[in-house]
Amino acid sequence: MSADLTKLAKLLQELDDQMVACMKCGMCQAVCPVFSETMKESDVTRGKIALLERLAAELINDAEGVQEALNRCLLCGSCGANCPSGVQISDIFIKARTIVNDYMGLSPVKKAILRGMVGNPKLFNMLLDFGSKFQNLMTSKASETQGTRKAPLLEPFIGNRHFNPVAKQSLHAKYGTIDTPAGKSGIRVLFFPGCVADKMYTNMGEACLKVFKHHGVGVWMPATQACCGIPALSAGDKTAYDKMVKYNAEIFAEGEYDYIVAPCGSCISTIMKYWPKYGKEYPADVQKKIEKIAAKAMDINEFLVDVLGVKPEGEAPKGGKKVTFHDSCHLKKGLGVAEQPRDLIRMNNNYELVEMNEADRCCGCGGTFTLYHYDLSKKIGGRKRNNIIDSGAQVVSTGCPACMMQMNDMLSQNYDDVEVKHSIELYADTL
Repeated sequence: MSADLTKLAKLLQELDDQMVACMKCGMCQAVCPVFSETMKESDVTRGKIALLERLAAELINDAEGVQEALNRCLLCGSCGANCPSGVQISDIFIKARTIVNDYMGLSPVKKAILRGMVGNPKLFNMLLDFGSKFQNLMTSKASETQGTRKAPLLEPFIGNRHFNPVAKQSLHAKYGTIDTPAGKSGIRVLFFPGCVADKMYTNMGEACLKVFKHHGVGVWMPATQACCGIPALSAGDKTAYDKMVKYNAEIFAEGEYDYIVAPCGSCISTIMKYWPKYGKEYPADVQKKIEKIAAKAMDINEFLVDVLGVKPEGEAPKGGKKVTFHDSCHLKKGLGVAEQPRDLIRMNNNYELVEMNEADRCCGCGGTFTLYHYDLSKKIGGRKRNNIIDSGAQVVSTGCPACMMQMNDMLSQNYDDVEVKHSIELYADTL
């Protein structure tokens, strides 16, 4: 008990040290997707920081209220990217969620999902591979274009959402471990498809493998790799997060490769930034492994354009099917990757790239945010959907599988004729 209190006090002090830079200027109001829908001060960064400044007392008075206030955040990073004081807001909220969960304890459902299932890759893979065979028993087709389904019987629990089914055959089930040497490029990558590309959007994963083969890039894809850990970290479950990171670090440290490449901005930013940042309490040998791994992490769009030199020549194609691009939060605000996916799209002469309004505004997914606050997520997503439609595009592309899920849902319910594709899929079609 004494050790727990000491740890809690240390975390509270670290939180205070990070919050002191906030000037309460309110610039965050202009860019916060949640605040723009609710207009509640408690939903914007300034209001949450005011709450956190009294965190110890508030936890005693109303721990559940504090938890709810913190969970009403997408962790999109818009506030941090526009903060004139450079406050690391996402880090503050992640740490605060960890403190609250340490104080209250994780709910049995979250504990079962994050620690029991996602944190156990063999079990996670087995359950989803098995579940894919029976998922249609509880669901019905929602949209042919989006490939989505719906579950009317589960509406009281999940809302009227349209979702993409688990793939009939996951990447790991189809290929097992892939281990090929570097080809003409002289480069070998550790391919980290992430949970969604491995288990749902397998076409995206296949497109990545096709691109690697075309450019003579060797691939190592360990079949036993686990989730990057961002769902657990964003939920404030440091225990499950640490387990996934250490598990992956041990596997990744065994291979020889030049880069770790993923088609998910959230996964790659987690490996690149969060693994070292939240691993300072790990044993020294694990920290060294993580630092080496993080230094090699790179988004696939960035890898193709900046490392392999894939760039369009001449004028951008005109007259093809119109495609617009959504900048995912982790990809643009977190990694600064914005032009590279557009360059890949311009490589396909069958498409004309048109820009939507507010291309880098959050789509409203926020990982587990959409599970617990679906009505609010849907309102934020509706604004993104309207911007897509107003652009006149027949296809919307992005570099984040979670954003694809959100846009599939929003478009499936109202505008079924707009396709959703990853930028790597559009480029792979040219090969």
